Amino acid sequence: MLMLLVCIILLSGVCLIPFQTCLVILQDKSEEIIAYTQLEQGQQYQIEYIHSIHLSKVVETYESTADRNIRQVEISFEDFAVGMPSSAEEGEQFVNENGRYKIKNMNRLFPEIVLLTGKVVANHTLIIRHKRTPLATIIEPGSVVTFKIQKLSLWDKWKGGVHL
Repeated sequence: MLMLLVCIILLSGVCLIPFQTCLVILQDKSEEIIAYTQLEQGQQYQIEYIHSIHLSKVVETYESTADRNIRQVEISFEDFAVGMPSSAEEGEQFVNENGRYKIKNMNRLFPEIVLLTGKVVANHTLIIRHKRTPLATIIEPGSVVTFKIQKLSLWDKWKGGVHL
């Protein structure tokens, strides 16, 4: 009987201890996990969308850091307009490649990214490990979501959210 109790306690502990680093998408107000995917330190992912004013594709590239921050490393866009950068900051590189403007070598750190998803034009899409997931397939367009890097337990994964 004691052995069974010890096994149940150990199993419960294993299920509740956060151990796997993931990129999570949270419902902004409730912080409920909408979706998650495993993410290694330094692994890159992208958020692609259509800019609401000049209606051309923008691709923002991010990576995870050792302390679970989000580092923006690149932005790629076609047109200068409201909301688009016009120059690089210190240490960054502004280039024109194949008709697209890029700012490379960015080192902009964020503890989280809050995103208002587009209702009509934006078509925000998460790209990770060559898999494209339109955010409209997992959340209602026009929603506010938060991207964070968190450690999740097996319980966190079992209780909800779409595995990307």
